[in-house]
Amino acid sequence: MNQDYIVPNEWSLIEEGFNAEKVKSSESLFSIGNGAMGQRANFEETYSGDTFQGSYIAGVYYPDKTRVGWWKNGYPEYFAKVLNAPNWIGIDVKIDGEMLDLHTCKSVSDFRRELNMKEGWHKRSFKAILPNDVEVEVVATRFLSLDMDEVGAINYEVKPLNKDVEITFLPYVDSGITNEDSNWDDKFWDVYEANVEDDFGYVVSKTMKTEFHVCTGMINQLFVDKNEVNVAPGIVQTEAKVSFCYTTSVKQGQMASLVKMAGYVTSMNHSQDKLVSASKSVLEKAINLGFDALKAQQKDAWANIWEMANITIEGDVKAQQGIRFNIFQLNQTYLGKDARLNIGPKGFTGEKYGGSTYWDTEAYCLPFYMATKNQSVARNLLEYRYKHLEKAIENAEKLGFSGGAALYPMVTMNGEECHNEWEITFEEIHRNGAIAYAIFNYHRFTGDYSYIPEMGLEVLIGIARFWQQRATFSTAKNKYVILGVTGPNEYENNVNNNFYTNYIAKWCIEYALGQVHKVKAEYPSDYKRVMDKVKLFETEMEQMKTVAEEMYFPYSEEHQVYLQQDGFLDKELITVTDLDKSQRPINQKWSWDRILRSPYIKQADTLQGFYFFEDDFTDKELERHFDFYEPFTVHESSLSPCVHSIQAAKLGRMEQAYTFYLRTSRLDLDDYNKEVHQGLHITSMAGTWMSIVEGFGGMRVKDDVLHFNPQIPEQWKSYSFKVNFRNQILKVNVSHDETEFTTDNDKELTIVVNGEERVTLSRKVEKI
Repeated sequence: MNQDYIVPNEWSLIEEGFNAEKVKSSESLFSIGNGAMGQRANFEETYSGDTFQGSYIAGVYYPDKTRVGWWKNGYPEYFAKVLNAPNWIGIDVKIDGEMLDLHTCKSVSDFRRELNMKEGWHKRSFKAILPNDVEVEVVATRFLSLDMDEVGAINYEVKPLNKDVEITFLPYVDSGITNEDSNWDDKFWDVYEANVEDDFGYVVSKTMKTEFHVCTGMINQLFVDKNEVNVAPGIVQTEAKVSFCYTTSVKQGQMASLVKMAGYVTSMNHSQDKLVSASKSVLEKAINLGFDALKAQQKDAWANIWEMANITIEGDVKAQQGIRFNIFQLNQTYLGKDARLNIGPKGFTGEKYGGSTYWDTEAYCLPFYMATKNQSVARNLLEYRYKHLEKAIENAEKLGFSGGAALYPMVTMNGEECHNEWEITFEEIHRNGAIAYAIFNYHRFTGDYSYIPEMGLEVLIGIARFWQQRATFSTAKNKYVILGVTGPNEYENNVNNNFYTNYIAKWCIEYALGQVHKVKAEYPSDYKRVMDKVKLFETEMEQMKTVAEEMYFPYSEEHQVYLQQDGFLDKELITVTDLDKSQRPINQKWSWDRILRSPYIKQADTLQGFYFFEDDFTDKELERHFDFYEPFTVHESSLSPCVHSIQAAKLGRMEQAYTFYLRTSRLDLDDYNKEVHQGLHITSMAGTWMSIVEGFGGMRVKDDVLHFNPQIPEQWKSYSFKVNFRNQILKVNVSHDETEFTTDNDKELTIVVNGEERVTLSRKVEKI
């Protein structure tokens, strides 16, 4: 049974009623971020119940030493982890000397929280009776500023309902924090200053080993009935924590409020000796502007994002809420401003997966950012990988490869592999292909070829070298095979000839060689520079070409499908529909041994290849493979339902496509995999966007032209989306009666609809 406590609403997440068992799930769902930092939806005040405290700073990590039972050659020395950063949101509240704590209150009523996605803020309100019988009403609103991305703003309001009281606010910043997922319980932060300058309190700390320096600062204002109260606060300092103490008398029915401006200033953006002054400066600017004015700016900033990124769905509130939640979280996580940053699978919502970069970025996120931002944002994601090329070559060398072969990491912060599960680190090498595919996809969509001669060609050559060396010639098959791998389906380890891995290896080599010839012909100076650097000679290219041409793909004549791997038909092929529901999810119910011997597929694997390379296969072939593999797919990876939704739509199976869409869009909202308390599935959220745009909208790029094959679920009245295709904004609105295409550019844009009609648009609406 999936969770079902989030109130359906087109623009907000709403929770009504306090339930201690849902606190950690809500902390994930109601998280906020601004691309530079993020915050789980922890309570500002003390909470002694079960909670997962989490504040995170983009790019700040710690190399937690690898912990395994049996060390293997080639293992990474550490697992890089996004750190739980110093707590900036804390506001302890005492009422007549009694600490406000929802876990110990006599009663909590009218509890409500809202994450307003349209304007980018989180609000929580409740009434509570404390152990001393004082009844209060509390409203706490906070957001992370998009305009001033080193600032978080909180307005914390308390109203006594049954008597006059004395209220004490104790806002603090605290660096005495730990990670939930520490391998060795290491100390991650070293605090070397906790101090106060007038009304500015701060803690300066640095990460151990990586030495990121961070100043966590705060400035506060006290109000009663919206009139500022100038009271000199008391000060409480420890080695790692600074608290201010504001006490005021409040009559029954009056409202006391504390406005807290706080946040992080880091050595990534400021010199180490200027951190304190930079923090004080930005917080003074924020407090002088005021909470309401800064919140108004927040509304405008989000309006600008939604202007381009919004997808509207008419007639299905849950579907609408789902897609906006996905788009909102993607924008909270990454805005493309800083090429040093990337998109972690949990974003700023939890610590699982270490907060590092995975192949998810290239395979799933790039299309979203290409189409809803501008090409510079997408190019930043590609530059990120180019800057890590030397590390990718080092990663390959550690595993025994040579001559400039590059293996991009499965998990990384700085380009170095830091994942320590052998079946992932050594075997899930298909991630290399996603990097090359992203380069192809970027050029196909944006039309910008410049990245390839400038940077991308070196990446493609390194990847092609890896695949050429990783393949083994089988005399028995008279083909090249790839042995001992894990494909996208992580429920099969150490298999031979995973179809997706073999296919993308072949494609990578052929694509790389094609780009070598193109750059040689059209960019001779870049060609000479690259060849002088990488030393790629004709004999090596011939070896690569042979491997690609002679690649082996397991195939079943009986089923007329490519096999996911050599031994797939040796399994007991029991479909998911015949699996007892009490056994789901199998990754939480079964032993790993049982999972590996089962036919069950964690995520699209062979079908992932059909998604990437659909032009290489007929619709009949897709149908056969979809019908064969989908019944064995348990979708226990967040990356799975979106691919199936797109392919079901391509096959005209809209009811099935719609079901998969709901699963991908509401994966976290409805907690399909029973793990939302650990954080959200940020990178797969881009797949939700693809489910609508590429699935229902049928958008493809072929021969430099946008193609659409629009369909609509019967549950919807209409839907619309925008794409930025080569600096031209196209809006698509689909209803049951017609599809409307709109541009507002003087430049002509030609599109193909339903494979036949070519429509040229220029500042006009075309209905089909």
